[in-house]
Amino acid sequence: MTDFTPYTKLGVTEDASFEEIKAVRDRLIVELDGDILAQELVESAYDAILMDRLRARQEGKIKVPDRIRFPEKNITTSPSLIQPVITPNKLRWLSGIKDTPTRQDLIAYSGVFAGLFILNVLLPTSSSIWMALALLASIYFLRRKENRFWRSLLLAMSGLVLGVSISAGLLLFIPVTAFAYQISTGIILLVMWLATTLLR
Repeated sequence: MTDFTPYTKLGVTEDASFEEIKAVRDRLIVELDGDILAQELVESAYDAILMDRLRARQEGKIKVPDRIRFPEKNITTSPSLIQPVITPNKLRWLSGIKDTPTRQDLIAYSGVFAGLFILNVLLPTSSSIWMALALLASIYFLRRKENRFWRSLLLAMSGLVLGVSISAGLLLFIPVTAFAYQISTGIILLVMWLATTLLR
């Protein structure tokens, strides 16, 4: 009874390149889909060939091409990749202000501000209370990001002022009704939510 070598199990010759061996292994794995035992035999033969090649390489029986032995010689670098991007001083403060929230944080911010909007729709006479709670929530969430109270207060107040400005401008173009005030409060809450979510 003849003992099959890993090369004969895969159906490749001993002088086959690594790329050829890998291609045969990948093809066999796809062909033997569902036959776990046969796939394991292919994997073990492939692993045995890799170990054999590694051993031969360590013993000096296989010459390793210079591009593999000295890969750092083959690196061609572009000057634009090495040089850091220099931000003008006027825009440098903006680079640290933008934030990308995690999914969990986004859900928390959205839940709080959506809840305040729903309360505003249900109880429109207490809109000043909902605005105060939105400001406190915004300060809390912003402070949690950077642990800087005054910066958080400034960003939250900026969001509130921007929201009030936009909603006041909108009230100039629509008739003033109770529904219009609910819309304007909703816009303020939306702007504050955006400031809380996207700034830090």
